[in-house]
Amino acid sequence: MTDGSAEGAGDGTSARRPTLRERRPSGSAMRFDDAEPVTFVLVRHGETAATLARSLSGSGVPGPGLSAAGRVQAARAADLVFRIGRAHWTDLPHPDAVVSSPMVRTRETATIIGRRLGAQVRADRRAQECDFGAWEGLTPDEVDAASPGTFRAWHLDPAVRAPGGESLEDVGERMTALLAELTPDNLGHSIVVVSHVMAIRTALGRLLQAPPSAWRGIRIPPASLTIVRRWADGTVELVCAGTPSDL
Repeated sequence: MTDGSAEGAGDGTSARRPTLRERRPSGSAMRFDDAEPVTFVLVRHGETAATLARSLSGSGVPGPGLSAAGRVQAARAADLVFRIGRAHWTDLPHPDAVVSSPMVRTRETATIIGRRLGAQVRADRRAQECDFGAWEGLTPDEVDAASPGTFRAWHLDPAVRAPGGESLEDVGERMTALLAELTPDNLGHSIVVVSHVMAIRTALGRLLQAPPSAWRGIRIPPASLTIVRRWADGTVELVCAGTPSDL
Protein backbone atom coordinates (compact mmCIF):
# COMPACT_ATOMS: atom_id res chain seq x y z
CA MET A 1 0.00 0.00 0.00
CA THR A 2 1.25 3.44 -0.80
CA ASP A 3 -1.77 5.63 -0.10
CA GLY A 4 -2.17 4.84 3.60
CA SER A 5 -5.57 3.16 3.14
CA ALA A 6 -6.39 -0.32 4.38
CA GLU A 7 -6.80 -3.17 1.89
CA GLY A 8 -9.83 -5.39 1.84
CA ALA A 9 -10.11 -8.43 4.05
CA GLY A 10 -10.34 -10.81 1.10
CA ASP A 11 -14.03 -10.21 0.42
CA GLY A 12 -13.59 -7.71 -2.41
CA THR A 13 -14.21 -4.71 -0.14
CA SER A 14 -11.86 -2.08 1.23
CA ALA A 15 -11.69 -1.21 4.90
CA ARG A 16 -12.70 2.34 5.74
CA ARG A 17 -9.77 4.71 6.03
CA PRO A 18 -9.77 6.44 9.44
CA THR A 19 -10.82 10.07 9.33
CA LEU A 20 -8.38 12.81 10.23
CA ARG A 21 -10.08 13.18 13.61
CA GLU A 22 -9.63 9.46 14.28
CA ARG A 23 -5.95 9.62 13.36
CA ARG A 24 -5.18 12.44 15.77
CA PRO A 25 -3.33 11.12 18.85
CA SER A 26 -4.60 11.51 22.38
CA GLY A 27 -3.90 14.96 23.74
CA SER A 28 -3.82 16.69 20.36
CA ALA A 29 -5.72 19.91 19.69
CA MET A 30 -9.48 19.48 19.71
CA ARG A 31 -11.11 19.92 16.30
CA PHE A 32 -14.63 19.10 15.17
CA ASP A 33 -13.87 18.67 11.49
CA ASP A 34 -11.38 17.00 9.16
CA ALA A 35 -9.69 20.20 7.99
CA GLU A 36 -5.97 19.79 7.37
CA PRO A 37 -3.53 22.35 8.84
CA VAL A 38 -0.10 23.34 7.67
CA THR A 39 2.63 22.05 9.98
CA PHE A 40 5.55 24.39 10.61
CA VAL A 41 8.77 22.83 11.87
CA LEU A 42 10.72 25.80 13.22
CA VAL A 43 14.39 24.89 13.57
CA ARG A 44 16.93 27.13 15.26
CA HIS A 45 20.37 27.09 13.64
CA GLY A 46 23.23 25.19 15.21
CA GLU A 47 25.83 26.66 17.55
CA THR A 48 28.23 29.43 16.50
CA ALA A 49 31.11 31.17 18.25
CA ALA A 50 28.67 33.93 19.21
CA THR A 51 26.38 31.35 20.82
CA LEU A 52 29.17 30.29 23.16
CA ALA A 53 30.17 33.89 23.89
CA ARG A 54 26.50 34.75 24.56
CA SER A 55 26.91 37.83 22.40
CA LEU A 56 24.09 39.38 20.38
CA SER A 57 24.31 38.11 16.82
CA GLY A 58 21.59 39.65 14.67
CA SER A 59 20.76 40.31 11.05
CA GLY A 60 22.94 43.40 10.78
CA VAL A 61 25.85 41.22 9.61
CA PRO A 62 25.65 37.97 7.62
CA GLY A 63 27.90 35.88 9.88
CA PRO A 64 29.02 34.04 11.85
CA GLY A 65 28.88 30.54 10.44
CA LEU A 66 28.38 27.29 12.31
CA SER A 67 31.11 25.99 14.59
CA ALA A 68 32.25 22.37 14.31
CA ALA A 69 29.86 21.51 17.14
CA GLY A 70 27.12 23.48 15.38
CA ARG A 71 27.49 21.39 12.23
CA VAL A 72 27.08 18.24 14.31
CA GLN A 73 23.98 19.75 15.90
CA ALA A 74 22.58 20.65 12.48
CA ALA A 75 23.08 17.07 11.29
CA ARG A 76 21.22 15.79 14.35
CA ALA A 77 18.42 18.26 13.71
CA ALA A 78 18.23 17.04 10.11
CA ASP A 79 17.90 13.44 11.31
CA LEU A 80 15.10 14.37 13.70
CA VAL A 81 13.29 16.39 11.02
CA PHE A 82 13.59 13.42 8.66
CA ARG A 83 11.85 11.17 11.20
CA ILE A 84 8.79 13.43 11.49
CA GLY A 85 5.77 11.58 10.13
CA ARG A 86 7.72 8.31 10.16
CA ALA A 87 9.32 7.35 13.47
CA HIS A 88 8.26 10.42 15.48
CA TRP A 89 5.07 12.49 15.48
CA THR A 90 3.65 9.91 13.11
CA ASP A 91 0.34 11.74 12.66
CA LEU A 92 2.14 14.66 11.04
CA PRO A 93 3.01 14.91 7.34
CA HIS A 94 6.63 14.21 6.46
CA PRO A 95 8.34 17.56 5.70
CA ASP A 96 8.73 18.31 2.01
CA ALA A 97 9.94 21.94 1.86
CA VAL A 98 12.56 24.09 3.57
CA VAL A 99 12.53 27.87 4.01
CA SER A 100 15.51 29.57 5.61
CA SER A 101 16.70 32.86 6.97
CA PRO A 102 19.45 34.14 4.64
CA MET A 103 22.03 34.43 7.46
CA VAL A 104 25.13 32.25 7.08
CA ARG A 105 24.41 30.04 10.10
CA THR A 106 20.81 29.37 9.07
CA ARG A 107 21.71 28.72 5.43
CA GLU A 108 24.31 26.18 6.55
CA THR A 109 21.81 24.48 8.87
CA ALA A 110 19.07 24.52 6.23
CA THR A 111 21.39 23.06 3.59
CA ILE A 112 22.11 20.08 5.83
CA ILE A 113 18.39 19.59 6.50
CA GLY A 114 17.46 20.05 2.85
CA ARG A 115 20.03 17.47 1.77
CA ARG A 116 18.60 14.97 4.28
CA LEU A 117 15.06 15.56 3.04
CA GLY A 118 15.96 15.81 -0.64
CA ALA A 119 14.36 19.27 -0.71
CA GLN A 120 15.50 22.60 -2.15
CA VAL A 121 16.06 25.46 0.30
CA ARG A 122 14.35 28.80 -0.32
CA ALA A 123 15.68 31.88 1.49
CA ASP A 124 13.31 34.47 2.95
CA ARG A 125 14.53 37.58 4.78
CA ARG A 126 11.46 37.60 7.01
CA ALA A 127 12.89 34.58 8.84
CA GLN A 128 16.15 36.33 9.76
CA GLU A 129 17.16 37.23 13.29
CA CYS A 130 16.38 40.52 14.98
CA ASP A 131 18.57 43.42 13.89
CA PHE A 132 20.33 44.43 17.11
CA GLY A 133 21.71 47.65 15.62
CA ALA A 134 24.34 49.25 17.88
CA TRP A 135 24.19 46.23 20.20
CA GLU A 136 25.55 43.84 17.56
CA GLY A 137 28.38 41.72 18.97
CA LEU A 138 27.86 42.86 22.56
CA THR A 139 26.76 40.67 25.44
CA PRO A 140 23.65 41.67 27.42
CA ASP A 141 25.93 42.60 30.35
CA GLU A 142 27.94 44.92 28.09
CA VAL A 143 24.76 46.56 26.82
CA ASP A 144 23.55 47.04 30.38
CA ALA A 145 26.89 48.44 31.53
CA ALA A 146 26.83 51.06 28.78
CA SER A 147 23.16 51.95 29.22
CA PRO A 148 21.63 50.47 32.39
CA GLY A 149 18.12 49.12 31.99
CA THR A 150 17.85 49.43 28.21
CA PHE A 151 18.24 45.74 27.41
CA ARG A 152 15.67 44.85 30.05
CA ALA A 153 13.28 47.45 28.63
CA TRP A 154 13.74 45.98 25.15
CA HIS A 155 12.75 42.54 26.44
CA LEU A 156 9.80 43.76 28.49
CA ASP A 157 8.26 46.12 25.95
CA PRO A 158 7.95 44.59 22.43
CA ALA A 159 7.63 48.06 20.88
CA VAL A 160 11.06 49.22 22.12
CA ARG A 161 13.68 49.08 19.36
CA ALA A 162 17.37 48.39 19.78
CA PRO A 163 19.36 51.53 18.85
CA GLY A 164 19.45 51.50 15.05
CA GLY A 165 17.77 48.09 15.03
CA GLU A 166 14.47 46.29 15.53
CA SER A 167 11.95 45.65 18.28
CA LEU A 168 10.53 42.24 19.13
CA GLU A 169 7.26 43.48 17.66
CA ASP A 170 9.03 44.14 14.34
CA VAL A 171 10.45 40.61 14.31
CA GLY A 172 7.13 39.03 15.26
CA GLU A 173 5.25 40.89 12.55
CA ARG A 174 7.51 39.75 9.73
CA MET A 175 7.70 36.18 10.99
CA THR A 176 3.95 35.79 11.36
CA ALA A 177 3.46 37.42 7.95
CA LEU A 178 5.74 34.76 6.46
CA LEU A 179 3.88 31.90 8.14
CA ALA A 180 0.50 33.37 7.18
CA GLU A 181 1.62 33.62 3.55
CA LEU A 182 2.79 30.00 3.55
CA THR A 183 -0.42 28.63 5.08
CA PRO A 184 -3.06 28.59 2.27
CA ASP A 185 -0.98 26.72 -0.32
CA ASN A 186 0.51 24.21 2.11
CA LEU A 187 -2.45 22.82 4.07
CA GLY A 188 -1.81 19.14 4.66
CA HIS A 189 1.97 19.60 4.33
CA SER A 190 4.89 20.11 6.71
CA ILE A 191 7.31 22.97 6.03
CA VAL A 192 10.66 23.42 7.76
CA VAL A 193 11.54 27.03 8.59
CA VAL A 194 15.15 27.46 9.73
CA SER A 195 15.45 30.60 11.82
CA HIS A 196 16.75 32.12 15.06
CA VAL A 197 15.94 32.28 18.74
CA MET A 198 14.25 35.68 18.83
CA ALA A 199 12.41 35.09 15.56
CA ILE A 200 11.06 31.73 16.71
CA ARG A 201 10.09 33.05 20.14
CA THR A 202 8.17 36.00 18.78
CA ALA A 203 6.47 33.97 16.05
CA LEU A 204 5.35 31.34 18.54
CA GLY A 205 4.21 33.95 21.05
CA ARG A 206 2.10 35.73 18.45
CA LEU A 207 0.65 32.52 17.01
CA LEU A 208 -0.43 31.42 20.49
CA GLN A 209 -1.66 34.94 21.30
CA ALA A 210 0.53 34.91 24.40
CA PRO A 211 1.28 38.27 26.05
CA PRO A 212 4.70 39.69 25.12
CA SER A 213 5.79 39.32 28.75
CA ALA A 214 5.64 35.55 28.24
CA TRP A 215 7.71 35.40 25.05
CA ARG A 216 11.07 35.56 26.82
CA GLY A 217 10.10 32.49 28.86
CA ILE A 218 10.19 30.18 25.80
CA ARG A 219 13.41 28.16 25.69
CA ILE A 220 14.78 27.68 22.15
CA PRO A 221 18.17 25.87 22.30
CA PRO A 222 20.53 25.70 19.30
CA ALA A 223 19.38 23.21 16.63
CA SER A 224 16.11 22.61 18.49
CA LEU A 225 12.71 21.90 16.91
CA THR A 226 9.52 23.79 17.60
CA ILE A 227 6.47 22.33 15.84
CA VAL A 228 3.28 24.34 15.48
CA ARG A 229 0.25 23.62 13.29
CA ARG A 230 -1.95 26.33 11.78
CA TRP A 231 -5.37 25.86 10.22
CA ALA A 232 -6.85 28.12 7.56
CA ASP A 233 -9.27 29.54 10.15
CA GLY A 234 -6.36 30.69 12.31
CA THR A 235 -6.60 27.92 14.91
CA VAL A 236 -3.17 26.88 16.20
CA GLU A 237 -1.83 23.74 17.85
CA LEU A 238 1.54 23.70 19.60
CA VAL A 239 3.05 20.22 19.23
CA CYS A 240 6.39 20.93 20.92
CA ALA A 241 8.65 23.89 21.71
CA GLY A 242 12.45 23.92 21.85
CA THR A 243 12.84 20.14 21.59
CA PRO A 244 16.62 19.43 21.58
CA SER A 245 17.65 17.50 18.50
CA ASP A 246 20.08 15.28 20.42
CA LEU A 247 17.39 13.61 22.56
